[in-house]
Amino acid sequence: MTVEIVQVTDKATLRRFIRVPFTVHKDDKTWVPPLLSEREEAFTPSKNEFLRRAEVRFWIARRDGRDVGRISAQIDPLAQKEGADPVGNFGCLSASDHRDVFAALFNTAEDFLRSRGIRHVQGPFTLSINEETGLLIDGFDTPPMMMMGHDPAYEAAQIEAAGYRGEGDAHAYLMDLDVPLSKSARNMLERPLASSVTMRRLNLKDYDHEVRRIVDIFNDAWSGNDGFVPMTEPETDELATRLKLLLDERLVLFAELNGEPVAFIVTLPNINEAIRDLNGRLFPFGMLKLLWRLKVRGLKSARVPLMGVRRKLAGTMIGSALPLQLIGAIRPKVKKLGFRWVELSWILENNRPMRSILERLGAKPYKTYRIYGKTFG
Repeated sequence: MTVEIVQVTDKATLRRFIRVPFTVHKDDKTWVPPLLSEREEAFTPSKNEFLRRAEVRFWIARRDGRDVGRISAQIDPLAQKEGADPVGNFGCLSASDHRDVFAALFNTAEDFLRSRGIRHVQGPFTLSINEETGLLIDGFDTPPMMMMGHDPAYEAAQIEAAGYRGEGDAHAYLMDLDVPLSKSARNMLERPLASSVTMRRLNLKDYDHEVRRIVDIFNDAWSGNDGFVPMTEPETDELATRLKLLLDERLVLFAELNGEPVAFIVTLPNINEAIRDLNGRLFPFGMLKLLWRLKVRGLKSARVPLMGVRRKLAGTMIGSALPLQLIGAIRPKVKKLGFRWVELSWILENNRPMRSILERLGAKPYKTYRIYGKTFG
C-alpha cells in the first residue's frame, strides 16, 4: 500500500484537506473539531492576507483509497531577514501514526521548499507564526482552547524521525479563578500604579482604531523576538472582523502612560467550549446551540491570546509592573462574568519574567508546545 500525495488545487481537494484531522482524531476525546466553514475561510486567499502575500502549498496523503494525512509548506516574504539564509515553514500537519505517511508528507514539503532556495525550515505553523504555532508535546489530557493546536502524542516522534529537532518551547498557563490569590500576590496588586499610568477598557465606538492600537503595541512589543513577523494592515483589518463578535469591551484593557496607550491585554471567551460537540457544523442546529451557549448559558473558560508592553518601557519599573497589573485588573472582571478558568498563552520557555508573574498569580503551566527545525545540507 504505497502512499500517494495529492496537491490541493480546488475547492473539492481543499475540503478533503480540511477534513483530514477529523479522521486522525476520531478516537481522541479531547480534540475539538473546528468549524468547517471557518477553516474554509481561513484557507481562502480572499479572506486571509497571509495566503495572498506568502507562497503556500497544501498536500494530502492517500493510502488504500483513503486520505490519511496532510501538510502545508509556506514561505513568508516578511519572515526573511536581510543577510540570513531564507527560511520556510511547514504546518497544518495531521496524519495517521505511520512512518511512511509522515515521510511522504515531509519529503513533498521539503522538495518544494528546496526548489525555492530554502535552507532552513521551521514548524508547525498554521499558517503563520501569528496563528496556531508549535506542536503539542505535553498536556494531551485536556481540550485545547480557541486558536490553540492539539496533536496526537505520537506526532513528536514522527517529526523527529524525519530529521527535525526542537528549537524552542512555549507554555500555556491555566489560572483557576476559584483559587484565592496568595497574600504576596494581593500585596503586589495593591501597590498603586504611578500617577502617570491609567487603565481603561476598549472603546467599541472607536473599534477599528482600537484594534489598530492593539496591533501597533503588539508589533512593537514582540519585534525583538526571534522569528517575529509583524501583523500587516490587511491582517489587522481581518483580525478586527474576526474578533468583533467575541470581544467584550470589559475584557480588553489598555494601560496609558501620560495619555499614550503603551500596553494592553485581550481576553476572549473560549469558543472551543461552545463548539466542541458540533462536529464542525453550524447547520442545521449548530448555530442555535452556539448562540445559546455564548449569549444565554455562558462559558466557563476564556483565553488571553494577546498582551504586550511597548519596548521603550522594557527594563523600567513601569514596564515591569504593567503585565502584572493588567492581569490583576482583568482577573476579577473575568470572574464576575462567570468564567472559572483563564488560559494565558503563548508564553516562551525563556520568558522568565512573565512566567514568574503568572506563577505568583497562581497560574500553572498545563500545556507545552514545541517549534521544530531542520537545516538542509
